[in-house]
Amino acid sequence: MAKRRINDFNTAPLRRIEPDHHWRSLRQGDRVSVTLTPGYESAGVVDAGTGDATAVWVELDGGRGRTLVHVSDGVAIVPQEKVTVSEES
Repeated sequence: MAKRRINDFNTAPLRRIEPDHHWRSLRQGDRVSVTLTPGYESAGVVDAGTGDATAVWVELDGGRGRTLVHVSDGVAIVPQEKVTVSEES
């Protein structure tokens, strides 16, 4: 049983959560790396995002489904480097 319990949630301070600068540049179809916690990383493709860039839907690789990530979740989303194929003559 918990020793300490907070009964009044109205006294908790409110703070504005701002997404990292690269969250604003994410677009549908972008490849990203999602780090849930150190050591637990997954890759996927951005499916959708909110207008204020605070939440992003990611379709995870390997058929693991679609997940919603919010900036307050403490999850890092980093765009993966784009690989360009150059034509050799």
